[in-house]
Amino acid sequence: MSNTRTYAIIGGTAGIGLALARKLTARSDHVLIGGRSPDRLESTLAALGSSASGRTVDMTDRSSTHAFFADAPELSGLFTPAASYQTGAFRDGARETSEDLFDAKFWSQYWAVHAALPRLAADASVVLMSGAASIRPIGAPAYAACNSALEGLARGLALELSPIRVNCLSPGTTDSDLWRDRPAEIREPAYAYWRELCLVRRPATVEEQAHAALFLLDNTNMTGNTLFCDGGYTLR
Repeated sequence: MSNTRTYAIIGGTAGIGLALARKLTARSDHVLIGGRSPDRLESTLAALGSSASGRTVDMTDRSSTHAFFADAPELSGLFTPAASYQTGAFRDGARETSEDLFDAKFWSQYWAVHAALPRLAADASVVLMSGAASIRPIGAPAYAACNSALEGLARGLALELSPIRVNCLSPGTTDSDLWRDRPAEIREPAYAYWRELCLVRRPATVEEQAHAALFLLDNTNMTGNTLFCDGGYTLR
């Protein structure tokens, strides 16, 4: 009987999710990748090789999320870093930066875990993703609240779903595709500001964030916790 484990990563075609997928396949685990772009998903699966499979999924659409897990094998773990959202000031009163943000980042992960539940092994590990603004907001109150809600969700799910373990990764600014695709005149001042705010004086790498996610997936004594991979940002 094969001892190969399967992990689902929704948002595994770029950034932290892709870096985690590479770590898992490198140790001979199988990954089930979800992404919105068919072209990017196809190229990701080709690069990862036979240890990866996947399908397109839109986490903001519950029927799409259910379809993603419909015929999945037993899952040893789930990581849900996929989210596309806007942030903004409370005074603006914009739905896009408040309710839509929660739909994209909180409710999408909430319902993804619910859809995956029938496929999760009894000792599976779930890793949600929030952000260090939960502890130290810099504007965008709805964004801070959403990240805090995800960390509370991890604690609540850890209690209800035990012995399945549920934790949350809370990254700070990370040198990912998300930032690299932005114009230099936006990216570089943001990076410079982050260097002033955190203790390690630089953004994280996607490899460092993926290593943190892998730790949460693997450590069988971790549940209901939030791991801040933020370079000491929340200490300042």
